[in-house]
Amino acid sequence: MQCRIGCGACCIAPSISSALPLHPNGKPAGVRCLHLDAGNKCTIFLHPSRPAVCSGFQPTEDACGSTDAEALAILAEWERLTG
Repeated sequence: MQCRIGCGACCIAPSISSALPLHPNGKPAGVRCLHLDAGNKCTIFLHPSRPAVCSGFQPTEDACGSTDAEALAILAEWERLTG
């Protein structure tokens, strides 16, 4: 599956425990990453400071559903179940 450009669900729903340049203590679940631009594109996508957890995420239908809203709901539920 190709990532839906502008979705941003994987940058909002999950918590990120790794430090990011604008989130030195990680990012809480449900909080929009400060590295998302107005079009929900990651501004550090190709930067070496992008955490491995972010670069390792691979979009799949079971994680991302068929819409941006569905992706956000699925990933938020996974976070709730594992958090």
